[in-house]
Amino acid sequence: MEYIIRCLLLALLGPFFTFAQVPQRFTAQNPCTSKGTCQECIQTPSCAWCYDPHFVGSARCFQPSFPLSSKEDQCKEEFTHNPDNIQSILSNLELSKAQHADANENNHWSLSHETSWNQSSSWQKKGSAMYGYKGSKGQQIVQVAPQRISLKLRARQSYSIFMSYTQAEDYPVDLYYLMDLSRSMFDDKEKLSLLGDQLATTMQRVTSNFTLGFGSFVDKVVMPYVSTLPEKLIRPCDVCVAPYGFHHHMSLSTNTYMFSRMVKQANVSGNLDAPEGGFDAIMQAVVCRNQIGWREKARRLLVFSTDASFHYAGDGKLGGIVKPNDGSCHLSREGYYSESSYQDYPSIEQINLAVKKNAINVIFAVTGNTIGVYEQLAKHIEGASVAKLEKDSSNIVELIKEQYEQISSSVEMKHNASSAVSIRFFTNCLNASGTVVNTNKCGNIKVGDVINFKIDIEVLKCPKERKDRFQTIQIYPVGINESLIIDLEMLCECNCEKPGDKYYQENAPACGLHGTYKCGICDCNPGAFGRHCECSGDEIAKHPKTIGCAPPNSTTGIECSGRGTCICGRCDCESRGLGTEKIYGDYCECDNFSCERHMGELCSGETHGTCDCGVCNCKPGWTGSNCACEESNAGCYPPDVIEGEICSGHGMCVCGACVCEDTQESRYSGKFCEKCPTCPDRCLEYRDCVQCQMYHTGPLKEPELCSANCTNVPVPIAVDKVEAIEETNEYLCRYTDEDHCQFTYVYYYDIERKLHIRAQQERTCPPEIFVLGIVFGVIAAIVLIGMAILLLWKLLTTIHDRREFARFEKERMLAKWDTGENPIYKQATSTFKNPTYAGKG
Repeated sequence: MEYIIRCLLLALLGPFFTFAQVPQRFTAQNPCTSKGTCQECIQTPSCAWCYDPHFVGSARCFQPSFPLSSKEDQCKEEFTHNPDNIQSILSNLELSKAQHADANENNHWSLSHETSWNQSSSWQKKGSAMYGYKGSKGQQIVQVAPQRISLKLRARQSYSIFMSYTQAEDYPVDLYYLMDLSRSMFDDKEKLSLLGDQLATTMQRVTSNFTLGFGSFVDKVVMPYVSTLPEKLIRPCDVCVAPYGFHHHMSLSTNTYMFSRMVKQANVSGNLDAPEGGFDAIMQAVVCRNQIGWREKARRLLVFSTDASFHYAGDGKLGGIVKPNDGSCHLSREGYYSESSYQDYPSIEQINLAVKKNAINVIFAVTGNTIGVYEQLAKHIEGASVAKLEKDSSNIVELIKEQYEQISSSVEMKHNASSAVSIRFFTNCLNASGTVVNTNKCGNIKVGDVINFKIDIEVLKCPKERKDRFQTIQIYPVGINESLIIDLEMLCECNCEKPGDKYYQENAPACGLHGTYKCGICDCNPGAFGRHCECSGDEIAKHPKTIGCAPPNSTTGIECSGRGTCICGRCDCESRGLGTEKIYGDYCECDNFSCERHMGELCSGETHGTCDCGVCNCKPGWTGSNCACEESNAGCYPPDVIEGEICSGHGMCVCGACVCEDTQESRYSGKFCEKCPTCPDRCLEYRDCVQCQMYHTGPLKEPELCSANCTNVPVPIAVDKVEAIEETNEYLCRYTDEDHCQFTYVYYYDIERKLHIRAQQERTCPPEIFVLGIVFGVIAAIVLIGMAILLLWKLLTTIHDRREFARFEKERMLAKWDTGENPIYKQATSTFKNPTYAGKG
C-alpha cells in the first residue's frame, strides 16, 4: 500500500519539479526572482541569468540594476547572460531628390549601422540630412529609407527604429480603368471614349511617366444573374453583345488613342439582377500582374466605375457555384475570365489581401444611388477611396485627378507583423518644431517633402514554436510598392539550453545522473526531484518536511507561504483550478490573480497589462499600479492641430484623457476641452468685416475702412446655406444689420490654425412695404365691399318684391267676385236730367 501511495504522489507531483534551482529571495518588488529558467528570465524585461556552475546566491535570475543584499548574489560577468537588442542596417539607399530638396533638410534623424538597446534611448536629430537625394528622372526612385534592417529583440522591451518617406518627383503612375458595361452604362462608355485623350493629358501634367489600361465586366453567365435562353445568351438586348464575367481589353500602355478606340469598340451587355460581378473583375485586374502590365515601381490606380452594387462570396450558391474563389489569375488568351462560371465571387477580405499584396489603390467611381454602399466597402479595403460619378461619367477626368491628388498628398504607414509583435508609429509630420504624436498618417505632402517616423517595436510574447521566432516584417506606405523590411529574431532562449553548448549536458553527474544540466540548473527526468535531482518517490515518505521551503531569514517559518506543500525540499504549490489562475514561485509566493483591478478587470485587462507575482506589468502605452492610465499625452492633443496645446490649453491630461476646467467664469467640455458653451465666441469680432467684405454694408462699408480694418480677416467663402460642422469645431454666427436683413456665417481654424469664414451668399431681408399701395388697396377694398353689399341688398329686395307680387297675383286669381265691377258700388235709385244739357249727354 505504501508503495502505491508513493507512486500516486510521484505521478501527481512530478510535473512541478522539472526544474530545480537554489532558493530565491522572497520579494514581490523584483520580477526576476520568481523566474526558474534562463528562458523565462530573459523573456522578462531588465532581467539577467547567471549560469555560473559554482553560483551559491539566492537567485540566478536577477535584475542588474537591483541592489544586491550580499556578495554571494553577485554573478561574475563572464557567466551573466543579458542579451542586448541589436540593430543592423542592411540596405539604406538614398531618398530620391526633388528640385526643392532642401525644404526639410533639418528634419532627419540619425541612424547607425549597428545599435545596441539602451533603456534611455532618445530621439535625436542631426543638423544635416542623413539621407541625401538623387534626381528621380532616369535613375532609381527611392521613397522609403532605409530599405532593410536586421533586428534582434528581447521580449517585452520596446525598441525604436527610424524611417523616412518622401514623395518622389515625376513618380510613374499606372491607371487601369475597370468599367461596368451592363446596359445602363451605355452613355458612360460613349462619354469615356471621348474623354480618353483628355484623361491622359490631365494625368501627364502630374507625371510624364503615365500608362493607361482598360477592362470591363458584367456578371457570371449563369442563372439567375443572366438569362440563359439561347437567344438571350447571344444578344440580351438590341444593342448588346453576349454576356461575360470580365474582359481585359487593353494592357497598360501610353497609347491613349488605342484606349479611346478600345472603349468605343467595347459593347455593352445585359444581365437580370441589380448587383454586378465587379468583385470577380477586381480580383483578376489585381492578381493578373503580367497580363494587365502593372509595373514594379509605380503608383497603381484601379478605377472601378459602376452604377450598381456588387455580388460577394456566397452569392455564387444562387447559381449552383460552390467552389470558393482561389484568388488566382484565370485569363484566357482573349482576355476573358475563364473561371467566371465555376468559382464563387471573392470575399471582401480576399479583395483586401490582394490589394495590399500588390500595392494598388482602388478608386470606386460610383453614382449617387450606390455611393453609400461603396463608402462602407472602402473602409474594409486598404487604400480604397470613393468618389461620386455623374450619370453619364462626364466628370471622370476631374474625379480621377482629384482622387490621385488626395492619395498622393498623404501617407499612411502599415505593417504585416503578427500578434506577437507590437508596432507603434510616432511623427510630427512636416512640423519640425511640433509635438510628436502617436499616428501613422500625415497629410498635405508635396513632392520633395520628407516625413520622418519613429517606430517602436516590441515583442509582446515569445511564440511557442521556435520557427515563429524568426519573422520578416514589412512596413510600407499604403499604395506604394516600397517598404522597410525588418528581419526580426526574437531573443527568447539561451544558448546554454541547447544541445552542443558547453553548459548543456544530459544525465549530468551534477544532476545525480537523473537530469539534464542546463545553464547552471538541473532539468530532472520524470520521477526525480530536488535541486540536483536527488529526490525520488521513496524520499517523499522519508523526508515529509525539509528545509528550503521557507524564505531565508523568515520569522514566521511558514512553509510554501501557506499556499503549498513542502516535498523533498521543494514547494508543491496549490492548484487554483480556475482556468489561467496559478500560484508559483520557489516558495509559492507569487500568483497571477492578486494584482490590482480596474473596472473589474485584472490590470485593466489583457490589452493593458498582465499580472506577475502580485504586480501589474503594463504593456507599452499604459502605466499606473493597475495599468489603467495612458502613458502618452498624445490622446490629449486635438487631432490635426499643429503645435496644439494639451487639452486645448483648458485642462489637464490625466491617464491619457482630458480633465477640463470648470470655473464660475467658464466651463469647458469635449474630448479635448475644445467646447465652452458659456464662453464668449469671436462672432462679434468678425461681424463688421464680414458685412463689409460680403455685403458692403455695416459701419465699415466704405472700401477704405474695410480694407484698413480687416487685413487679418480673410474674405468669406460664399455659400447658399450656412451650417456649422461640429467635428471641425466651427462656430455659427447670426446677426441682423441696419437694413433689418439677417445674415449668417461660420468661422473655424484649419490644422495650421489659419482662420476660415463661410458666409451666406445673400442676406435674408424682409420684403419691402409699399405704403401707398396698401392705402389705395384698402380704399379699393372698402369700395368694392360696399358695392358688393349694395348689390347684394338690391338683389335681395328684388327677389322679395317679386315674391310679394307673385303672391298677390295668386290671391287675385282666386277671388270669388267679379273683377269687372267694384263690389261696393250700387246703382242710383232715382235719375234726374238737366234740361239745359238734355240731349248732349
